Amino acid sequence: MPAARESLLDAAYAALGRRPWSAVRMVDVAAVAGVSRQTLYNEFGSKEGLARALVRREADAYLAGVERALVSRPEPRERLAAAAEWTASAARGNALVRAMLTGCWGERLPSLTLSAVPSSSAVPAQRRADGPLPSPGDLVALVRDRAVASLAGPGRSRSEVAELARACELAVRLGVSCVLAPVGEGGTARLVRDSLATVRSVV
Repeated sequence: MPAARESLLDAAYAALGRRPWSAVRMVDVAAVAGVSRQTLYNEFGSKEGLARALVRREADAYLAGVERALVSRPEPRERLAAAAEWTASAARGNALVRAMLTGCWGERLPSLTLSAVPSSSAVPAQRRADGPLPSPGDLVALVRDRAVASLAGPGRSRSEVAELARACELAVRLGVSCVLAPVGEGGTARLVRDSLATVRSVV
């Protein structure tokens, strides 16, 4: 029932934009999605299961955006700048992405544990959502590793790959810092470009 699942997650995300998560009612989410409340419970098990699935989906969408940014430019430094700019932009437009990147979960958002919760769900996607959720450090590492994989190419020595990994992590962490202290439209990319130009790197 993937279509119903996506509709329910869309409805939950829209509800979260209008009211605090504590005030979001499962019956209302089901009604907006056009399914029964029982279907909602069959898919997610509980309100926490719905919240975890929503957070997981938003994390996946953020990482997919990183992947797009990393292939959007010809030059490696520009690709890292685009990924950092996407990080700041995604966090500006999505409170869940912001919370995942910073670890700052406000009162309006679900209060979730990052560790796995017991799952007896027959739905594979929910079993995955019930696994451990990414911490800010996990997301930095995931983006860094994807950037390295995108930029390394064949023939690099181990020391060059290690140097590249440091440059990629610097770019990611600069992007996250711009989530906490915004520098304005386009400023994140410029900050990353300028910073990478001042360090010895292989990008």
